[in-house]
Amino acid sequence: MNIFGHDLSELELRRRVGDTAAAGGLRHIVLDNGTERGVRAIELRSAAGLEIDILIDRALDLGNARFKGVPFGWRSGNGYRHPGLHENNDEDGLSWLRAIDGLLVSAGLDHTLFGVEVDASEYAYPPRKSVKHGLHGRLTGIPGHLLEAREVWTDDTCVLRISGEVVQATMFGEHLKLTRTIEIDLDGTEIRLYDRVENLGFERTPHMYLYHLNFGWPLVDVGTEFVAPIRRHTWQSDSVAEQDIPYRVMPEPQRSAQEQVFEHELVTDDEGNHRVALITSDGQRGIELSWDAQTMPYFFEWQNLRDGQYALGLEPSSHRVGGEAAARADGSMTWLEHGEDRHYRTTIRVLDGTSETEASRARIRAVSGQPD
Repeated sequence: MNIFGHDLSELELRRRVGDTAAAGGLRHIVLDNGTERGVRAIELRSAAGLEIDILIDRALDLGNARFKGVPFGWRSGNGYRHPGLHENNDEDGLSWLRAIDGLLVSAGLDHTLFGVEVDASEYAYPPRKSVKHGLHGRLTGIPGHLLEAREVWTDDTCVLRISGEVVQATMFGEHLKLTRTIEIDLDGTEIRLYDRVENLGFERTPHMYLYHLNFGWPLVDVGTEFVAPIRRHTWQSDSVAEQDIPYRVMPEPQRSAQEQVFEHELVTDDEGNHRVALITSDGQRGIELSWDAQTMPYFFEWQNLRDGQYALGLEPSSHRVGGEAAARADGSMTWLEHGEDRHYRTTIRVLDGTSETEASRARIRAVSGQPD
């Protein structure tokens, strides 16, 4: 392991410190003020300067994210609200907008994208003829059950590992379980995310899944470039034509700007992954995101350019932007029978310096170019 510029084995490190937390590690905390009061979290910290907070009580999502003290995750102003304050169907299903905050907000488990009311006959419960979903589903407001939080040592290397479960269930309805594992190396600069979604119920159940990965200032600033192997653009929001702001390079914050959403068809690399990056205008900082294209074949770019909310979202998705009603209509909906599951694998890698950002750009360009 490279610990603060020194190549050390486990023994050599332990000879030098009474607690490996001197180099990096994990710490349990509970937020204790305002709307965040009572939210359990775990701080992960690597010797390379990567810091990430795991929000146990918000579906084990990712909150604060920094590298060498500089944030790269987005903060919306909402704070990490206690799930007891979240009402899924408030504001005609838009109450999710009061919960979004931090690096990762997971959407699902049976619905993603905009709200809709759909048939519920698969649950065979006459009083529930339909199910009404709000924006991006119910997952964000469900606390997790922590299973594991520890250092895992193997052959002089150490992994900081968090595992937990989130269950979304109701009587005479869905019964889905998310099992999530998050890892960083003690000397690492990447976050590895492994998710499994399983149907514990005995009725055929719809499943949709989306990662709302949110990046903010100073990673996102004037001139920050979105680099991706794009075959073609398959959809864009009406606001793109109205505002004429391009998808590829970020402008400065805009007063009262409307959100812009693009659906890009990405080219898969030789390992079956999709890979995209954000790179600052000077090439000194960046983020590379890669994920398994088989279970998340679709991808959206979300630009929130509004003053005070300035962010860029990268969104791998199990389904296209048309959402649940469209997926049911065209036959692309994922249905899970009892015991069936889906697996998701994602890596968020920090790019430090021009050599790393240019190497990332070269990896992506080796797969495909992208339209101007």
